[in-house]
Amino acid sequence: MIKSFEELIEAAREIGPKTMAVAVAQDPDVLTAVHNAYKYGIVNPVLVGKKDEIEAVAGKTGINLAGFEIVNVEDKVEACRKAIKMVANGEAALPMKGFVDTSTILKAVLDKEIGLMRGRLLSHIGVLAVPGYDRLFIQSDAAMNISPSLNEKVDIIYNAVEVAHALGNDMPKVAVLCAVEKVKPKMPATVDAQELTRMNEQGIISGCIVAG
Repeated sequence: MIKSFEELIEAAREIGPKTMAVAVAQDPDVLTAVHNAYKYGIVNPVLVGKKDEIEAVAGKTGINLAGFEIVNVEDKVEACRKAIKMVANGEAALPMKGFVDTSTILKAVLDKEIGLMRGRLLSHIGVLAVPGYDRLFIQSDAAMNISPSLNEKVDIIYNAVEVAHALGNDMPKVAVLCAVEKVKPKMPATVDAQELTRMNEQGIISGCIVAG
């Protein structure tokens, strides 16, 4: 099981670099992160955005763009759509959000005409390394779904569990967090937590251990 970011980077290097489409890449922090991933041998970047600005930013930050493909798209909305289309069409394996609002790139991700979404509810997942612990933690959903229904929470769990499985944890423990520890009928989140636990105990939710 992968227990640190160092192990995660090494595992990614063993798999080999994946083509990554970076939407609106003209930003020093974005280019620095992409360049680091490139040096690690994790990604082959495709920079989508204003070509002249990308080159100017790279020059100021001392980043060598040799080996990077640049797709010139002036408009940020269209740059997002182009990057997501590349993933949907198989030209890239994964997208990266660059210097653009989250809402803008999510509109492209959710656009039915592009056709990237083909399955469960889209949810946010964060992988955290916490000092003092010998393993990685997965947090979800902290950024996208404001008030998910019970069925949507099932999807959120499965999305997180899929990531845990990819990290080599065959039976991750899922903690359903609420503001209080006991079930209170006036607090729907606690009722859902109890139901999610029951669904797991009965095998409706599998591949993990759910407690709430």
